[in-house]
Amino acid sequence: RPPRAPPVLPPAAVPLHRHPARPALAAPPHPPELLPPPPPPPDPPARRARLPPRALPRHAPPAPVHPRLRRGALPPRRRAPGPPAARPLRPPRAARLPAFSDRAFLPLLRALPPLPSLRLFLSLPSFNSHPSVRSFNALLHSLVAARRLRLAAALFRAAPTKLYITPDLVSCNILLKGLVGVRDLDAALKVLDEMPGWGIVPDVVTYTTVLSAYCAKEDLKGAQKLFDDIIAGGRVPDVTMYTVLIDGYCRTGKIQDAARIMDEMEVAGVQPNEVTYSVVIEACCKEGKSAEACNLMGEMLGAGYTPDTPLAAKVVDVLCQDGKADEAHRMWKWMVKKNVPPDNTITNTLIYWLCKSGMVQEARKLFDELEKGYKPSLLTYNSLISGLCENGELQEAGQVWDDMVERGYEPNATTYEAFIKGFCKIGKPNEGATVFTEMVTKGCTPSKVLYQVLVDSLSEPIHDDIVDKIVETAALSGGDFLDGDSWEIFIRRVLDTKSDTWNKHLNSVLDT
Repeated sequence: RPPRAPPVLPPAAVPLHRHPARPALAAPPHPPELLPPPPPPPDPPARRARLPPRALPRHAPPAPVHPRLRRGALPPRRRAPGPPAARPLRPPRAARLPAFSDRAFLPLLRALPPLPSLRLFLSLPSFNSHPSVRSFNALLHSLVAARRLRLAAALFRAAPTKLYITPDLVSCNILLKGLVGVRDLDAALKVLDEMPGWGIVPDVVTYTTVLSAYCAKEDLKGAQKLFDDIIAGGRVPDVTMYTVLIDGYCRTGKIQDAARIMDEMEVAGVQPNEVTYSVVIEACCKEGKSAEACNLMGEMLGAGYTPDTPLAAKVVDVLCQDGKADEAHRMWKWMVKKNVPPDNTITNTLIYWLCKSGMVQEARKLFDELEKGYKPSLLTYNSLISGLCENGELQEAGQVWDDMVERGYEPNATTYEAFIKGFCKIGKPNEGATVFTEMVTKGCTPSKVLYQVLVDSLSEPIHDDIVDKIVETAALSGGDFLDGDSWEIFIRRVLDTKSDTWNKHLNSVLDT
């Protein structure tokens, strides 16, 4: 067979308008293998991933490991440990705490001892609390209370430059109080002079503190000059400042100057308070000026102030000592109406002096009034018995004795001595000697004065037997009861009797 002819392909479509350079433009200028590789596609934009601190070690790049130390190269027991895991950085403790005021530390700063308080103050920033002038004043208070004045003054001076704290008026007053407490007046005056340069204006507390320092040193001239300068500077002293100056004059016995300051108070429109009256009244009682004390007490009660019991007792006592028991009684009744609480000491004083002044009925009435609301003490009974016996009212005193025994009180040496002296005073030494014998039998110790009173009352010859008995009792009690006159009586009795009994008594006295 003849070979087949190859198939004839249809002609390609020819464009109607052929450009002569189109084949050349369409062909690539270089072979494909000579072209540079296409650039890689750009990476997607990186995102910030917020991972917890514990996830950081897992995303850290692995550390290089030697081939011999890879897994399986060594037995498990000999495998070297890997590097420690990276710990996340933690902020300091103060940054993790919430910021708060130093007000919470103020009570602790005041209560702690000086050095712990100072350490706490310096460590406040570690608690995320910034020190302020309030905490600085609390620290000063702790140092001043412990008498650490040098440390307090050093901190006060260094506060603006080292602690960046500017002291205020309270800081100055605290430091002044400490300096005055140790009586360092010069240092206190230096602080007072420097306060205007620091921009701090002294107040009434500041001047009162320095004024009290002058009075404590009894420098009344300096105190008066400072007081006059305060008034000249346009400041009005208050009642506390007046009282401090008045107390300074009263302590030195200058009551007239104290009265002058009280008059200046009234002119300035400042009313005295309870402390002012108490200071002046106590000074009058100390100087024995009963009339002035009584007048001031009446003025104090009229102003609505109630004196305390010790002050009332001093007024009553100075009136009684001046022979004004009746006036003291009236003053005491007025004070009780003004809510001054009853007191046994004042009642005892009044009862004794009323009886001594011959006002027995008033004393008995006062005792009965006291007995209604309060139980009288043994001292009260002894005061009434002593006053009655000294006034010659032995029968009335005996009734009080019986009442005292019924209430459960046992007579003591004071009770017996009151009756013995009362019997001797009215000319009944025999009854006094009987009471003396009972006194010694009960175990009460007589005094030398009582022994001498008995011996003097029994000086007549008809009382020789009683005197012998008393001297014998005193000799048996010991030689401490024998003074010069008693020894003379005792020796005379020994020489006159020349008996073995008296010689025995003499030997016992000499042995003691």
